[in-house]
Amino acid sequence: MPDFPYARLRRWPDVEAENLQAYDATDMLLVEWAIETGLPGVEIAVIGDEYGAITLALTDAGRTGVRVHQDLATGRCALARNAEELGLSGFASHELSPALLDGARLVLLQLPKSLAELEEIADAVARSAAPDVVLVAGGRVKHMTLAQNEVLGRFFGAVQAQRAQRKSRLIVASEPLTVAGPPPFPVSAQHDGLTLVAHGGAFAGARLDIGTRVLLDALDRVPAAADVVDLGCGTGALAVSYALAHPSSRVIATDRSAAAAASALATAAANGVGDRVVVMHDDAASEIDDASVDVVLLNPPFHLGSSIHTGAATRLFEAAARILRPGGVLWCVYNSSLAYRGELRRLVGPTEQVVRTPKFTVTRSVRH
Repeated sequence: MPDFPYARLRRWPDVEAENLQAYDATDMLLVEWAIETGLPGVEIAVIGDEYGAITLALTDAGRTGVRVHQDLATGRCALARNAEELGLSGFASHELSPALLDGARLVLLQLPKSLAELEEIADAVARSAAPDVVLVAGGRVKHMTLAQNEVLGRFFGAVQAQRAQRKSRLIVASEPLTVAGPPPFPVSAQHDGLTLVAHGGAFAGARLDIGTRVLLDALDRVPAAADVVDLGCGTGALAVSYALAHPSSRVIATDRSAAAAASALATAAANGVGDRVVVMHDDAASEIDDASVDVVLLNPPFHLGSSIHTGAATRLFEAAARILRPGGVLWCVYNSSLAYRGELRRLVGPTEQVVRTPKFTVTRSVRH
């Protein structure tokens, strides 16, 4: 197998930094496993290929027809950009659906962070892939747990961990079990009259995370506005709550996660505002016009994959500044230890603290 130029891959448009790269040893181990099977690309599906390393390495090795699912919009853009840079084509992107898995005899998976997302994926593979499918899941050893094996064991008759290599490990799941009944996701939960619906990959699931709850408690201070965006909407709690309180407002909920966007869409429908909340799967509001919004609601992440990195929040602050009209307002909640107030002042405009709890701060920033 010729050497694939992994080092040429970029994370763009995701955050790029010296300590962040577009591939890891797990990607390489999964590619090596697939090549050794001798299976053609049309019988291989890839899930969780962050920036396209697995898909493009297989395509480069002659495995055309590979199907790939990436949850993040940034990953999808990076795959397209890296493919163009390397002159590669012949793969197909899909949502997590039967079309992704139909006839697949090998599924390669970068293990997700959450067990719920792993459960949704394993269920989909057992339901929709070929009867003799083998799921090969990999991750960095320091992030792997026995609970992942247990989840896979609910859908496969044989689950075997491989020897660790290069600080990564593969788990081979075979003999898919017959799955009866409806899929385990999405799930829903009630929160003081608000119904949250969540797919496995949505942050916090159908629970209200603490930061969102703090901003929800302050939502009555946010005045009615014509055009409102819930940026990084997750399951849509903020967008839907605002739409319920302000029936005449136009509300957009946007998130770079496909699982989050699907969850927000279902949450809006479950609360009777599906016709008034537009949900977008988009990276940092890139499809929203400049200076077109009156209010942005934001609970930014502070993780990039498994790394703590504030770059994700910075990109969202910049996005909020771009889409807000002059005089528009960003309402933001964040972990108080991150001290974002100075950055908000610099990127958006005058910023004041509105609420502070022992863990979280809510700020109001007015666009210059």
